[in-house]
Amino acid sequence: MVFVHSVKLNNGYEMPILGLGTWGSPKGEVAQAVKDAIDIGYRHIDCAHIYENEHEVGEGVEAKIKEGVVKREDLFITSKLWNTFHRPDLVRSACEKTLKNLKLNYIDMYLIHWPMGFKEDGELFPVDENGKTAFSSVDYVDTWKEMESLVKDGLVKSIGLSNFNKRQIERVLSIATIIPTNNQVECHPYLTQKKLTAYCKSKNIVVTAYSPLGSPNRPWAKAGDPVLMEDPKIVAIAEKYSKTTAQVLIRYQIQRGNIVIPKSVNKNRIASNFDVFGYELSDADMQAIDGFDCNGRFVALTHLHGHPHHPFENDEY
Repeated sequence: MVFVHSVKLNNGYEMPILGLGTWGSPKGEVAQAVKDAIDIGYRHIDCAHIYENEHEVGEGVEAKIKEGVVKREDLFITSKLWNTFHRPDLVRSACEKTLKNLKLNYIDMYLIHWPMGFKEDGELFPVDENGKTAFSSVDYVDTWKEMESLVKDGLVKSIGLSNFNKRQIERVLSIATIIPTNNQVECHPYLTQKKLTAYCKSKNIVVTAYSPLGSPNRPWAKAGDPVLMEDPKIVAIAEKYSKTTAQVLIRYQIQRGNIVIPKSVNKNRIASNFDVFGYELSDADMQAIDGFDCNGRFVALTHLHGHPHHPFENDEY
């Protein structure tokens, strides 16, 4: 399947460069958002077990396949292995649960959601006696070996990483028989990820940019936090092209060659976010946007500092 606007992965598969994100989408609104997105032209849906809405994504996908709007092979579905399932004996059953929720017999892309494992066999956010997150001692390189078996057995077409830093990717590459195809990371003008992106490209790993609009609905946002979509410099560039700030932020990632997964459940915004292929940002504007970088991470997970595999604590990128 060759998608209209896509990136070729290192295993030969094509991944649509623009997808619908589903993190934090309100329960009860996801199935309709997926149906709207498919009608609008999206062919890539980004999901994860921890979002607790994969069954709704499955409803939306199933409805559009039954209507004949798309075939299964027309769609690219990404999901992610949650932190409590890193232990090798849990990986397959976690993937099978996602397949059941999505009503699919294979996933196009399956990522290790974070390099950090959490305590298994309980809650999705396990806590110790002090009320702190309970960590697992499992090493993600052992998890990766089990991810490879999902490909070999046909449950998954492509496997990759999410929120892994350079050193962590190198450790996976050192033991991998299947090279990661993708690293999904927070990426926007305040956190351009230039060094990590360059490293991934040197290893033929495609980058997916999450929170490309600055994660305005993140639950931990505080009054006074910068709002990327209201940044006067971004607003000025958007006005110059008669586009929305969201369209400029999405286009910025596309021109960098990054896959991008803006989230919305609003049909008009879903359509607007897809309307980014008919124009180009100038080189000067791309460079200007690059210059907004301030290592401004919105999803920092500082409460998990101390985990031996925390990706943002001790490494430059």
